[in-house]
Amino acid sequence: MTVDELLTLSSLEALSDNEWKVDNLIIPSNWAQGRTAFGGISAGMAYSAIRQKVSEERVLRSFTTNFVGPLSPDTPFSIEVTLLREGKNVSQYTAHIKQNGKSCVFVQACFGIGRKSGIKVENKDTHDMAVPTKGKFIPQIPKVTPKFLRHFDLAIDQGGIPFTRKKTSVYHGHMRFKKPPAKITDAHIITMIDAWPPTLLQMMKLPAPASTVSWNLEFIHPHKQVDPTDWFAYQAHTRQAEDGYGHTEATIWDKDNEVIAISRQTVAIFD
Repeated sequence: MTVDELLTLSSLEALSDNEWKVDNLIIPSNWAQGRTAFGGISAGMAYSAIRQKVSEERVLRSFTTNFVGPLSPDTPFSIEVTLLREGKNVSQYTAHIKQNGKSCVFVQACFGIGRKSGIKVENKDTHDMAVPTKGKFIPQIPKVTPKFLRHFDLAIDQGGIPFTRKKTSVYHGHMRFKKPPAKITDAHIITMIDAWPPTLLQMMKLPAPASTVSWNLEFIHPHKQVDPTDWFAYQAHTRQAEDGYGHTEATIWDKDNEVIAISRQTVAIFD
């Protein structure tokens, strides 16, 4: 299945005035990440479910995902959406992915209307990486490379391949979908940002489990229209790692070198 097919969900069915649900969703095994489905696609699908209930003028401001438990590929699951509160300017929603009666992914999303304000601070963060001509990152090695990576082009500029005992704990580079979608939505951006491996994996000597515990995205508005074939720049740095947990921050730019999102993750490693 393509990313567009996965992110295009059936209409939600109402459970109450502020609760909705969609059943019988499946993520195929070619979107797998070890024993679980790729976290980016599950988060993107949760966002797509929420977006059905949000008016267009309210844009995504923040998106927090907790990966509670494994979400098995090729196995049906449901997404339950709840409206927590809709105020004059801001709406708060949750989406809960469940499979076989167990909690797998829990999302909270904040949407807000743009308002007139005398306060303005421009974001001047830029990068100096050259735009790549093709992807150059992790080769497809059977039973080693996560299957979901075949859907992305990742072009590394700084950092190393996972499990090669590098000294660095950063990733700089570019990303895009290998097969361009019909258009780039926030759901696509959420999905794509998570394609990069945790910064700490390259420091390991041998393959070992690692998983994102929590992930927070903040979307910068306004941002320009982007095209399906565009490269997006990505720079992630490790703020701290100890006791089997790491904390990373990343910045994402569009083709015009303007920041569109800020990402923060807590990652558990089992080396």
